[in-house]
Amino acid sequence: MIFTEPRDPRLITVRRGGTLSDRDHRLLAVWAATCAEHVFPIFEAALRGDDRLKHAIAQNHAWTRGEITMRQALKAAAARSAARDVSGAAKFAAYATAQAVAVAHVPAHELGAAAYAIRAVQAATSETGREVAGRRECRWQREQLPDEIRDLVLDDQRLRNHACWFVFDC
Repeated sequence: MIFTEPRDPRLITVRRGGTLSDRDHRLLAVWAATCAEHVFPIFEAALRGDDRLKHAIAQNHAWTRGEITMRQALKAAAARSAARDVSGAAKFAAYATAQAVAVAHVPAHELGAAAYAIRAVQAATSETGREVAGRRECRWQREQLPDEIRDLVLDDQRLRNHACWFVFDC
């Protein structure tokens, strides 16, 4: 959905032939999780007591701390299945979480987590307020960016905004 060709080598880990360090890879995963966690209340309002998204993000955090393998973290991307049980804004929140967890496997999923979180906020807002709400969420996400990856993510947003519903025009 959000990948464009050719892939940006700055979002490919060194061991796979790119230039992304392990440290920055983990920072991307933390930031993506932060974006997804910000929209948890939207999902929780639709499915009270469902902890699939929280479990998935816990796995993401465990991976960033080096406590589990990438493969173990990737299994938590099954949080995407939670999207089948909801619609609208809650579905986008579930997609944001799945994308965040998938960053352990493919760093470029960081943009999917952020884009789906913005879509969740927009969908949870009245039609007349969606644009403003989306911009506010985009700016909030940018405020959460660690300095070490700020330029990389902002450049990635600029380069792939067209593939992400133009949600990064904020």
